[in-house]
Amino acid sequence: MAKAKKTVTKKKLETKTTDASAKGGALDRAIAQIEKQYGAGSIMKMDDSKHYKIEGISTGALSLDIALGGSGIPRGRVVEFYGPEASGKTTLALHVIASAQKAGGVAAFIDAEHALDPTWAKKLGVDISSMLISQPDTGEQALEIAEMLVRSNAVDIIVIDSVAALVPAAELQGEMGQSHVGLQA
Repeated sequence: MAKAKKTVTKKKLETKTTDASAKGGALDRAIAQIEKQYGAGSIMKMDDSKHYKIEGISTGALSLDIALGGSGIPRGRVVEFYGPEASGKTTLALHVIASAQKAGGVAAFIDAEHALDPTWAKKLGVDISSMLISQPDTGEQALEIAEMLVRSNAVDIIVIDSVAALVPAAELQGEMGQSHVGLQA
């Protein structure tokens, strides 16, 4: 049995070219719409980007900084430290705060757990006299404070300790035993 030979017809090639042209036009229109709605530079081709190097804040541990790309925790990004209770998440966050302060940065600590030990923070190198601290009553209040600090563009690092302690106001105001499914989602 002889194998059939594959042949590419000119018609098939023309169809693919037309489809590619249509896709290109649709993509150009989508990019124009995104830039109109969100501003110039909100979407671009990767090689057009001027922001290849992302600055970081050292964790205080060289091997961890290297594992994170060489410069520690990336600036301008949301980073979550995840682990079991008493695994060192707050201690690591305090080391990062100390590094930011040593570089002249401003740090804020939103203590949703109401458990920050200033003596421990000071031992880790944190300048507690210049660190901003907030101990909000509700999760909404904590996030509103964080948003205001971010929008100010004057704070280099904001730590929220911890996400699990961000209790919604509705849950705090509700009665014991009342169902609050999905409030922390």
